[in-house]
Amino acid sequence: MTAIENVRDRLHRTAEALEAASIPYAIIDGNAVAEHVGEVDQTAVRFTQDVDILLARSDLERAKSAMASHGFRYRHAASIDMFLDGPSGKARDAVHVIFANEKVRPEYNFPAPNIHETTAKKTGMFVNLDALLRMKLTSFRDKDRTHVRDMIDVGLIDATWLPKLPESLALRLKILLADPEG
Repeated sequence: MTAIENVRDRLHRTAEALEAASIPYAIIDGNAVAEHVGEVDQTAVRFTQDVDILLARSDLERAKSAMASHGFRYRHAASIDMFLDGPSGKARDAVHVIFANEKVRPEYNFPAPNIHETTAKKTGMFVNLDALLRMKLTSFRDKDRTHVRDMIDVGLIDATWLPKLPESLALRLKILLADPEG
């Protein structure tokens, strides 16, 4: 399998495991950006090497069991919860967990989205575009800015989004709208 096929397989097995156990989840980060951008323009989709999911902390124990039944093993390291893909799985290509309604980092002004801010797609439950944009603008790392620029480039995000955002996030979006080339 190619690297891209491995990520897609990991994403599908994650969705299958969580859905089979009736655990609410959302696919987030690069795969969510790819899903939303790909609906507009498949040629604008970027590759991502891991899978990131949103879970309610109260569902973690059930998720450990569900994911184990699909070949994943749970690991907590360096303050990160993740599911390694099999016995030789690496943190770099694991399924990383972000907890709903909790700050990803203490210095962030906003928590991760609610577990129900999702949209059902063919390949699973994805965080909706509003929540994804808030997450990307909250983190605002280089890759997050690139993801927002990708969404701007295909017309998913524009200046009409500014009034929907908290002021600090609207300011960050204004920066990206003013200089989409970065």
